[in-house]
Amino acid sequence: MTMLRATHLATVKSAIYDLRWEEFHVKRPARIVAVRPCLTGVSMRSAEVIDISQGGATFIVSTTAGLPKHYYLNILGLAYRIGCAEVYRRKERIGVRFINLMDPEVLRRVVRTDFLVGNMEALDARRAPMFRPQASPIGQLLK
Repeated sequence: MTMLRATHLATVKSAIYDLRWEEFHVKRPARIVAVRPCLTGVSMRSAEVIDISQGGATFIVSTTAGLPKHYYLNILGLAYRIGCAEVYRRKERIGVRFINLMDPEVLRRVVRTDFLVGNMEALDARRAPMFRPQASPIGQLLK
């Protein structure tokens, strides 16, 4: 009998990985906290969160060398460590899904703090319309 390489948990489907949430553009400093193999210690590295939603985030790190696929994200200013599972790596940019959904109140605090700090790039991204409608001749006639 051959041994299966996957467990029964690998075949379980979860709605958390299929849903999409509203993303917020932020610019928040954070730390990635990873447990070393065989629980020999903890490694930390700096990161900058650039997008965040209730179900995941995108952030930038200086290097991805030695970074495992599962770790904790600690956004500076919050007393929470958020469990993350990596979805993609593109050079220094990393996208993750959260192991548990982020509480809406915690997400609100992250976005609100970013706004109060004065992140003008994120504010401009929120204000920029996706498209600009052309002036219609009917609108010209009604004036």
